[in-house]
Amino acid sequence: MRQVVVDTETTGLEPEQGHRVIEIGCVEILDRRVTGERYHQYVNPKREIDDAAYEIHGLSNRDLEDEPEFEIIAEEFMAFIRGAEIIIHNAPFDVAFLNHELSRMESTERIDDACTILDSLVLARHKHPGQKNSLDALCRRYGVDSSARERHGALLDAEILADVYLTMTGGQTSMFDDGDNGSGRIAAEATEVRLTARSSKLLVQRPTPEELDAHEAYLDNLDNAAHNGSVWRQIGTTEESTEPPSSR
Repeated sequence: MRQVVVDTETTGLEPEQGHRVIEIGCVEILDRRVTGERYHQYVNPKREIDDAAYEIHGLSNRDLEDEPEFEIIAEEFMAFIRGAEIIIHNAPFDVAFLNHELSRMESTERIDDACTILDSLVLARHKHPGQKNSLDALCRRYGVDSSARERHGALLDAEILADVYLTMTGGQTSMFDDGDNGSGRIAAEATEVRLTARSSKLLVQRPTPEELDAHEAYLDNLDNAAHNGSVWRQIGTTEESTEPPSSR
């Protein structure tokens, strides 16, 4: 299976306000191995970069004045990702910007026509409800080295996310599994957060009555063992706050 981890940097937060892509970074994964094949390109946005965006990625208009515009690099970029499953942290943000760039050049192709999309932020929230799931938080949780990430950079962030994704989906077993290596459960989790090539709707798999009963029995055991009862039951109804795009 060919997957491509994708990240972008932009002039601001809203493509509807005319903000543009200024950097694209892609890392190829083939059969769960990083191959070393990469795509990296800076892009001249032909507009000013917001001060808040500059503070995130450190790219100025002067840095980009000799770089090509998106329409020049679009074919090469699309050829690199076409037919793959692309993995993006907070996918709606990057996909909206990339589709905006394609629409500006009057292309009829869209990212979600060319690829299937897996949002690693949704996957992380599914696996770790109620916790921080920014890329930095996941690096700390999974022991992935992000020491070089002083500022956001599309290629560096794609490389780090590739390591995080492979670790996060690397065979952990469910507390209720039946002795397998967890691959079936992980495959099911990944399926739930894939955005198909023709639809942006998230598929949600509800727990079965048997799974709910097993979960409650496990919490009963925690209640008996813990002095103050199960922490999960104390926080289980707490909603996870939405993370801004800059927390990627």
